[in-house]
Amino acid sequence: MKFYLKPFIYSTVFATLLFACGGSSTGVLSTPIENIDTMPLKVSELTETQKQTWGHLDLVKDTIPGMSVDKAYGEIVKAKKGKTTIVAVIDSGIDIDHEDLDDVIWTNTKEIPNNGKDDDGNGYIDDIHGWNFLGEAYNEQLEYVRLLASGDTSNPRYSEAQTLYNSEIKKYTDYKVQYEQISQQVANADAAVSKYLKKDTYTQEEVNAIKTTDEALLQSIAVIKYVYSLDVGSVSDFKKEIQDGLVDINDRLNYNLNKEFKGRTTGDNPDVLNDKPGYGNGNVKPTLESESHGTHVAGIIAAERNNGKGVNGVANNVKIMAIRAVPNGDEYDKDIALAIRYAVDNGAKIINGSFGKSFSPHSDWVRDAIKYAAENDVLIVHAAGNDGEDLDSNYNYPNDQVSNGAEISNNFINVGSLDAVYGSKMVSSFSNFGKINVDIFAPGGEVYSTMPLSKYKTMGGTSMASPGVAGIAALIRSQYPNLKASEVKSIIVNSGLPLTTKVIVAGDANNVKPFASLSKSGKIANAYNALILASKSASNQ
Repeated sequence: MKFYLKPFIYSTVFATLLFACGGSSTGVLSTPIENIDTMPLKVSELTETQKQTWGHLDLVKDTIPGMSVDKAYGEIVKAKKGKTTIVAVIDSGIDIDHEDLDDVIWTNTKEIPNNGKDDDGNGYIDDIHGWNFLGEAYNEQLEYVRLLASGDTSNPRYSEAQTLYNSEIKKYTDYKVQYEQISQQVANADAAVSKYLKKDTYTQEEVNAIKTTDEALLQSIAVIKYVYSLDVGSVSDFKKEIQDGLVDINDRLNYNLNKEFKGRTTGDNPDVLNDKPGYGNGNVKPTLESESHGTHVAGIIAAERNNGKGVNGVANNVKIMAIRAVPNGDEYDKDIALAIRYAVDNGAKIINGSFGKSFSPHSDWVRDAIKYAAENDVLIVHAAGNDGEDLDSNYNYPNDQVSNGAEISNNFINVGSLDAVYGSKMVSSFSNFGKINVDIFAPGGEVYSTMPLSKYKTMGGTSMASPGVAGIAALIRSQYPNLKASEVKSIIVNSGLPLTTKVIVAGDANNVKPFASLSKSGKIANAYNALILASKSASNQ
């Protein structure tokens, strides 16, 4: 699962200019919930600090639907460090040398580095900080493209896959044309304005002050003014976003949707679960700087707190086990199933899975691994997905049930995404939802976190909401280590803030539903209340 690709919105919102110019209370909550739905909406713009920390802020105090993380540390955790908790991040590569992560990376002390031996006998050689199931590869096809490439017309979803493929090829081909047009137009407008002002960089005020009757220059000024109106920073920032968008579009066409592309290099058969034990290697780092998803997710969970750098993770006293199993495309069921088992067998108490797909030929392997985690008291937190769909009527894997039936385990939390604006636009336009299949919502839209090479950036997606909840789970298991995974799940879900306000769903202003109908709990995750309920639960044991 990729994070939500914000640049794709420009293909529609920029088009006009382009062509014109050419839940319920548990009774233990401390946060007062009775008036939340009638709270005054925040009308002022978020400050830069709020934009970078909004997921940690408090709904009542800040009128921002954060998780009350700062309040939890200030009033409950304080200086209590708790027990070190291992959180496995099954994702793309993680920059374990990042300035804000290097002190929170798990180390397998039973393994001797770089000796080419499986010292601890776990089946993985030199797995010092986790394991890399992808080997040197990164780009991959989508799962339904693999199905089409196989030519297995007897598959009951083959026709569906073909229809989806045709639709997606057209959509991304159109995106490519639109983005190239936008890129060229903005470049031309930027060059014209720069030439007039006799400087390569300029301010919005300088553009507004230009007085001219030259029609061509007026059109260029209109383009630049529109770019500024999108609130994306400078013209240079916008041009970079467009170029990044083009990279993603080309990746989709060249790799994800390319039926001829062969990405796997590990020498195993992805359709046989145990054909080649220990495939892959111990290098858990990204292969490219652009392979940033796992690093971003890890930072949300556990970036070093209060070290004067970058960001603060949700959880303190955490060690991140890095498991590279999610490519630039759809993950293989085999890799995910074995990654979950690796995490469980090597001491993880929480697993974050910010990935997912709509086709899953070996979904039973993954469900068996989820059950294995439950049997070993490991909690799994998973991103609900970025398709703006109702998961109760659409396929999404992995999950902990079949066809909306009974859950196979009590250790799986599926998380939807919130934006930073409380009220009708609170649910991220991209977020999946479902009264049966989504458990809770958390901050996921525009979250600031760590990036490779000790950098930082804002990204959005349910991929960013899931690690927020995983961080709360880690905080609970650290402070109250005797609580079971199933109890931690119950605590997180029951202690969330229940909201009944109506919200726009999937970014469609005509699709308005009560927030309570979008998840099983009808709530938003709250670290402060979760710790209060965890304390009560632990004291009753």
